[in-house]
Amino acid sequence: MNRFSDLYWQSQDGLRLHARDYAPTTPSRQLPVICLHGLTRNARDFEDVAPRITAKGRRVLVAEFRGRGLSAYAPDPMTYWPTVYAQDIAALMDAAGIDRALFVGTSLGGLVTMIFASIRPERVAGAVLNDVGPQLSAVGLARIAGYLGFSSTVDDWAGAAHLAKALNGVAFPGYTAADWDAFARRLFVHDEAGTLRLDYDPDISVPFKQAGSSNASPDLTPLFVNLNRDRPVLLVRGAISDLIDAPLVGVMRHHAPQMAYVEVTNVGHAPMLTEPEAWTALATWLDAAP
Repeated sequence: MNRFSDLYWQSQDGLRLHARDYAPTTPSRQLPVICLHGLTRNARDFEDVAPRITAKGRRVLVAEFRGRGLSAYAPDPMTYWPTVYAQDIAALMDAAGIDRALFVGTSLGGLVTMIFASIRPERVAGAVLNDVGPQLSAVGLARIAGYLGFSSTVDDWAGAAHLAKALNGVAFPGYTAADWDAFARRLFVHDEAGTLRLDYDPDISVPFKQAGSSNASPDLTPLFVNLNRDRPVLLVRGAISDLIDAPLVGVMRHHAPQMAYVEVTNVGHAPMLTEPEAWTALATWLDAAP
């Protein structure tokens, strides 16, 4: 596995935030890639796909949003919000000396990418939206709301794998016991007492629930259209995803007919991007991107 260095930067409101910085195996003049994870996830979600991207000659930064992984928890939970995350990513690019990049955003990471492209369009050269769009299904949002802020602890990795499957089994029906063990090690971390806990601040649920996000989501179609204006964009969808269903994909493709699209068989929300269909599409997209 390609090694990374830890990069820390400071947000505008003074939080110490973390990203994994993967150097390209063969440096080139190609633009770097910034990977953004989902709502309750962290940089480990990209531990398999990031080295594949660096093998193509690109530097990869895998950011951890505030309140996740090694990034500091926010004193004010109302800053756990996509527009604030977008400001944090601008600060990351400044700290890393990156003027312009390609973005790979899973779920929340894709929403942040659309917002960031609307406020700093010159810094986004292209984007991959992984199982996310400008509108989201109420079914998927209700499922996410059901476990968001869940702060259970477990005694061992077997218990962590069991809980990981309970929370995510609907999205990965083909996973084996070994897959769930690997999945759990992305979700959980040991706390100071040695207990395994989910690796995020439970308070990230506060603004989500106050906004009533279990029932509806804001329509970001203008931001989606802007993202697709004169940029290469790839949409990856899990074929059994409950967050962007087939009708929503149809609307997206209507608004952006030039957008590349791939569907990952027997996977829900959200593909890990190492699935054969997903990686082939991503690799092809990277080869054609600046």
